[in-house]
Amino acid sequence: MVLTAAPTIRQRVRQSAVIRSKDGLTELTFHAMGTSCRVSLVEPDRRTANAYLDAVLNWVADFEAKYSRFLETSLIARINAAAGGEWVDIDEQTSGLLDLCGQLHFLSRGAFDATALPLLRLWDWKTRPAQVPAESVITEARGRVGWHKVERRPGQVRLPMPGMCLDLGGIGKEYAVDAAIELAATHGVRQVMVDFGQDIRTAGHPPGRPAWHIGLENPRNPGQCWASVAAMDMAVATSGDYLRHTVIDGRRYGHIVDPRTGYPVDNGCLCVTVMAPTCALAGAMTTAAFILGPEIGLPLIQCQYGVSGALITQRETLFTPQFHAYVVHIH
Repeated sequence: MVLTAAPTIRQRVRQSAVIRSKDGLTELTFHAMGTSCRVSLVEPDRRTANAYLDAVLNWVADFEAKYSRFLETSLIARINAAAGGEWVDIDEQTSGLLDLCGQLHFLSRGAFDATALPLLRLWDWKTRPAQVPAESVITEARGRVGWHKVERRPGQVRLPMPGMCLDLGGIGKEYAVDAAIELAATHGVRQVMVDFGQDIRTAGHPPGRPAWHIGLENPRNPGQCWASVAAMDMAVATSGDYLRHTVIDGRRYGHIVDPRTGYPVDNGCLCVTVMAPTCALAGAMTTAAFILGPEIGLPLIQCQYGVSGALITQRETLFTPQFHAYVVHIH
């Protein structure tokens, strides 16, 4: 089964696209998946670069059309609409994505859960006035959450309970970043940085430097960087709630919800940055470490092969031993 983007989605993505060249780099910017996207590359030649960037735009538009829960025609929307009912046919790509969700759920000790949407909807601070959900409502929603509840068989998936939902928002951008890097390799583009909503992965290096330099925002002083890291053939992802939170009756509530408890994380963490071989792994580990907190989260990062990270709390900045190897500047 192959799903392609409706023409309007491809048109929307393409209409937002802008290409600029500066300092030996060609940069494509566009808007997709609800975020700002950027691809910076060293052109092997103009024809190769154009073919690659064209492929990226098409792939991302098709991916959004297929997996956005906000589109009624998407595969994810059809899976969610069938919750409590029939099995839904899925293709090899979707099966692989669900495999990845399962792997990341295991690695994160349940902190990453692609079925957590019923809980996330309860803590949507865009609604006004913001209010804390009743404990009974949270308990009811938790009953519809849990990766272990998802039923699968070859070529099909089923959500057994009405109201269950799959949401790939916690892994979709990261998966797309990895796909864009893989597309670069198949098109012969060896020096590229892909940044979708500040989920980043690099290949090769930019002109005149041994690696791509990426600034890390200071959660204690947003808009400023606390450090820069050098990334070559690496992914960098950050999770935090220092920009997205609300205060109700004097208590602060962030936007990152622990699917195991049903409540926003409240462990003193401000943000977590992870460097890993793939963006999907980096993104899942940032979320997991943020939810699990310093005592469990930092060792979790450290025990993953090829993964390192930094965790900033309200009082201190903690690192895995390997992270310092990537730091080029502390601001």
